[in-house]
Amino acid sequence: MADRTEGERRMQQALGPDLGSDAVSAAGAVTETSYRPLILLAVAAVVVVVLAFIFVPPFEPSTATDPNGRFDYPADAIAANFEAPVPHVVWPPGHHPGPGIVDFDVSLPSSILTGWIVMAVIILLAVWMSRGIGVIPTRRQNALEYAYEGLANFATSLGGPAARKYVPIFVAFFLFILLGNWSGLLPFVGRTEQLRAPTSDVNVTIGLALVAFSLFHIEGVRALGFRGYFGKFFNVSGFRDGIAAGVIALFVGVLEFLLEFVKPVTLSMRLFGNIYAGEIALGVITGLTFVLIPVAMVSLEFLLNFMQALIFSILTLMFTLVAIEGHHDEDHAEGHEGAAEHLPEGNIAPDAAGA
Repeated sequence: MADRTEGERRMQQALGPDLGSDAVSAAGAVTETSYRPLILLAVAAVVVVVLAFIFVPPFEPSTATDPNGRFDYPADAIAANFEAPVPHVVWPPGHHPGPGIVDFDVSLPSSILTGWIVMAVIILLAVWMSRGIGVIPTRRQNALEYAYEGLANFATSLGGPAARKYVPIFVAFFLFILLGNWSGLLPFVGRTEQLRAPTSDVNVTIGLALVAFSLFHIEGVRALGFRGYFGKFFNVSGFRDGIAAGVIALFVGVLEFLLEFVKPVTLSMRLFGNIYAGEIALGVITGLTFVLIPVAMVSLEFLLNFMQALIFSILTLMFTLVAIEGHHDEDHAEGHEGAAEHLPEGNIAPDAAGA
């Protein structure tokens, strides 16, 4: 209060008695009225949400918990926000997945439909932001270049110049997984049977992991050749140093080859587990509490979903770079370092000495 009185006094001295009094009264009116509508609106929104949740539940009460179909808290509240692991089939209508683990029937689940919507949004945004690209950049062009160059610089900072070739794949994985993760935080996604976050379906994450798995093995064969790439795993050159050394080198190589098939499992299950578990936790907390705690959980999930998209993209990039690098590259570099250490000072070339 003292600070406000001192500020009013200084304003009156600077503007004069007449203008100063008018400015002070106007500032006081703005201060008193600017926050009051927002506070009243927030209080009214909380009251409406609480009353609507109590008297008009956002779902049909379960007859399993109450034969009369009455609202049973918290069981029905949690059931309203819970997603089953198997996604709902949008097309054909009324179709249900088979009882087996693997089902080969043709259908369109809600996760795939949402994934198509996410891809359409990415394509439309890219087309819209890339229109009118010229020497003098527009705001849309600046935003597009800033986002793409930021991701490209981040990828090359991790993988070096060799990563520049795979920046488009890195960006595509990151954007699709990021928007797919964030789609599950929308109020109408996951709460209706027709829409569901694509990365909360294990089938989608396995598909993404298999694409990444095929990518870094195909690129490894392209860079090193069939014999050079698989020679990293089935290495028989160690037998030149003896039978024991050859057996150990071959065993380690075969073990590394088998571990390659673990990569798609870890990629898919890490992404699916974090996204699906986060949605379940968010649904349970939303059913048990009101407003403030779910909002805080959504903010936390927003950040965690970003990190999961980044982790999947980074691991795909790193696995690809490891696949295109042969063992002889590392041995060749170590040989050069060892030769430089044992080179006499008088034999150093003038260019090297000057450097």
